[in-house]
Amino acid sequence: MSLAQPDVTVVIGAYEAMPYLVACLDSVEAQTLDHDRIEVIAVDDGSTDGTGEYLEEFAARTPLDVMVVRQDNSGGPSGPRNVGLGKATGRYVFFLDADDRLGPEALERMVAMADRNGTDVVLGRVEGVNRKPPTSMWGRTLERTDVFSSNIKFTLSAQKLFRRAFLERHSMRFDESLWTGEDALFTMEAYLRADGVSVIADHACYYLVGREDGKHVTRTGSHTLRFDSARALMILIADMVPAGARRDALMVRPFLVTLLPQFGPKFLKDSEAVRREKLALAKPLMDAHWTGEVAHRLRVHERLRLQLVASERPDLLLEVLEFMRTTKTPEAVLEKGGRRVYFAYPHFRDRATGLPDSLYLAEPREAREVSGYREIGVDQLLRRAVRKARRVLIPAA
Repeated sequence: MSLAQPDVTVVIGAYEAMPYLVACLDSVEAQTLDHDRIEVIAVDDGSTDGTGEYLEEFAARTPLDVMVVRQDNSGGPSGPRNVGLGKATGRYVFFLDADDRLGPEALERMVAMADRNGTDVVLGRVEGVNRKPPTSMWGRTLERTDVFSSNIKFTLSAQKLFRRAFLERHSMRFDESLWTGEDALFTMEAYLRADGVSVIADHACYYLVGREDGKHVTRTGSHTLRFDSARALMILIADMVPAGARRDALMVRPFLVTLLPQFGPKFLKDSEAVRREKLALAKPLMDAHWTGEVAHRLRVHERLRLQLVASERPDLLLEVLEFMRTTKTPEAVLEKGGRRVYFAYPHFRDRATGLPDSLYLAEPREAREVSGYREIGVDQLLRRAVRKARRVLIPAA
């Protein structure tokens, strides 16, 4: 081991990673950050395809400082990451999946960004290779931001640069009891505790690789594991953020990304027993965390489906899903001179269901897609407020 503290410890958890591991390690070796400033800790999690042997061969020939740990299979990515984090000595830690790869100059740019701004987490732009990457957070490079002022809540994977002293100060580790979503829990906690987050949007720092064999380090898991993940993330957010608009803004993420897919097209194919189980698992989460503020941040079909889950109306939910499966576009109903847009999904203004019109009312960001929509500007809202105040303060003659 080098006597000087490395800038970055790259932690690689590897399981059955061949042949993707070759390109992964090549991308680390090709980094422009000086090799004596990089430490690699690679944990072979009980592979049987030659992954462990290749790691040892790489460690023997590369000029990089590489430690290889071989262990019995732990069943998920949390264990290997925690082992690597426990052995890390770098100022920063980067978690690299063994089937993905770093972009050129990635570590150099991320370390420079963190050092320049004193931030605890750095996100580098992610590109996909036969796999869809996250996109909404890469609008522009941000020297310093936080989880409330940007879209970073929609990228909760672990492949980011973390200040190691920050992680140690808060005793942060990956939850090994979760089989999926463990990275979301870890990263959200880091966002909430961090003294600033930086975003590099103008340079590809990470390549998310879709394996041809369909296997990835993270298991897909059953629907019950997805509910475990959603529950853990919702509890974390509720524990760390006081009730109100900021908490609701973060709750959008587990509702939209983790919970809603359980009530999408697959729900139509689920057995009656699985449907009942999903609704039962969802009920305490909806009761505790589903609010009007969360709902209004969603698109109409998202809000409608989740409200039907909250109301325990699977009969109506199935009809909405059947409509969506036809790929028909719901009729846009414009009212108030075009200032309101309703999307007429099934049971819109069906008095027998008791569903309020507000479920079908599009928020401006969705309503803008409709021809004829007239958005109310700030000046119009102010004029309305003034007229209302005058009516209250000045009695009629």
